[in-house]
Amino acid sequence: MRILTADQIRKAEETAFERYFTEAELMKKAGEKCFEKIIEYYGEIIRAKKISVVCGNGKNAGDGFVIAKKLREYGAEPEIVIADKFPTLPEPLMYLEEAEKAGVKAVPFEETTLSSVLVVDCIFGIGFHGEPREPFSKVFDSVNNCGAKIVSVDTPSGTNASAGTVYKAVKADLTIAISTLKYCHILPPANNYCGKTVVVNIGIPDDCFDFDCPLTITKKFVKSCFTKRNKNSNKGQNGHLLNICGSYLMPGAAVICAKAALKTGVGLLKCVFPKSVYPVMTSHLIQPVFSPMSENEDKTLSMGALNKISNELEWADAVAIGCGLGKNDDTEVIVNQVIRGSEVPVVLDADGINCVVANIDVLKDAHAPLVLTPHPGEMARLTGLSVAEIEASRIETAKKFASENSCVLVLKGADTVVTDGKSVFVNTTGNPGMAMGGTGDMLTGMIGSFIAQGMDCYSAAKCAVFIHGMCGDITAEEISVRGMTIEDMLELLGALMSEFE
Repeated sequence: MRILTADQIRKAEETAFERYFTEAELMKKAGEKCFEKIIEYYGEIIRAKKISVVCGNGKNAGDGFVIAKKLREYGAEPEIVIADKFPTLPEPLMYLEEAEKAGVKAVPFEETTLSSVLVVDCIFGIGFHGEPREPFSKVFDSVNNCGAKIVSVDTPSGTNASAGTVYKAVKADLTIAISTLKYCHILPPANNYCGKTVVVNIGIPDDCFDFDCPLTITKKFVKSCFTKRNKNSNKGQNGHLLNICGSYLMPGAAVICAKAALKTGVGLLKCVFPKSVYPVMTSHLIQPVFSPMSENEDKTLSMGALNKISNELEWADAVAIGCGLGKNDDTEVIVNQVIRGSEVPVVLDADGINCVVANIDVLKDAHAPLVLTPHPGEMARLTGLSVAEIEASRIETAKKFASENSCVLVLKGADTVVTDGKSVFVNTTGNPGMAMGGTGDMLTGMIGSFIAQGMDCYSAAKCAVFIHGMCGDITAEEISVRGMTIEDMLELLGALMSEFE
């Protein structure tokens, strides 16, 4: 699915008006499709109840007037609430008159009380930017404080459709995006105002979208990346993954990364770790080959392990390095040498990323493909930008970094960004329950596993973030957002892979 700016969706709509529809026809279709979604989610609670459809005076209001008329036909008691001025544009005005003829009252905001059951937000559409002037700031407050479920049409009013910026906005429980996702649906902090976002197709043909844009990762794509295993395959043909992870203070990261790789089908896994971590590794894992190595006084891997690590690289089909590794002179040397010396793809996470910050140009010395999986804090260290700057331009920053360093970049967080520097994909699976220690280690193991089994790095990253988020979503639904743990997700992961075989 496409992710568009306000200018891009306007261009697509203008092309549709020229080739296929009148503006009035498309507005009616949008309102009808939004009405259908409202009924799907809230139909049981709104019949014979007062519903407030809060409208501005632009084109988004036209969708609201169509919705109000349909709600009246459904058996609800909608009231159109005019936030500021009554519309003057011909299409919205036509649908306002039709709603009033059907028995829907239209009243100024100051002369009514908002519904405590459901409020439909059609105040602004994709055209809003900046800070809301009065009376809209007051209207936003009233909507947010009325105690009703809130549905925003296309974008929550007050969010910038082309960015993630918000000064003050309606905070929706459900946002119904028209035709495609917009940047505000996937970029912070605006995505936090959207609640659950669903997209309705209003029939704009594909030939109206003749421009490059980020896309979402789809289940159909992920399924296409997995092939059926040969009946006569053996463990050696299902991938060799070398994990270089863990330290005395963070052994769990190595365990999580290893379990995720095993649960996603890698044939052989070898774990390199400091020798003092051996009891933890062997008490939690039985399937990998263990390769404990020399350590320094911090009980992280020492430079003395380099020769053995170099030998292990010759065995591997892919390498995952960094989870719980620790950061000091020894681990920096090890990470840099692995990047330079590996002839197979390397997945760099956590302390693996921190270990190249002082020598970022080492990424250009790699002989094999690289995948980096930073969270915003690590991305800030890699680029010299602030976390706020990273979050304000996640897509552009990730794409630029991947292009400049010839790598696949996975910028983690809500709506994870995956890019090879040419195209950009955004993942829409996942939930806030995954904001806990260890989820990144799990993702690294999954990416490494998929690469070792033969996927290209870009496909492996996209598949892993999608399945990782899907695993989190199912776990949250079965347990709870607050109560779910990494162990819960790992327990589910193996069975979840059945959907992709």
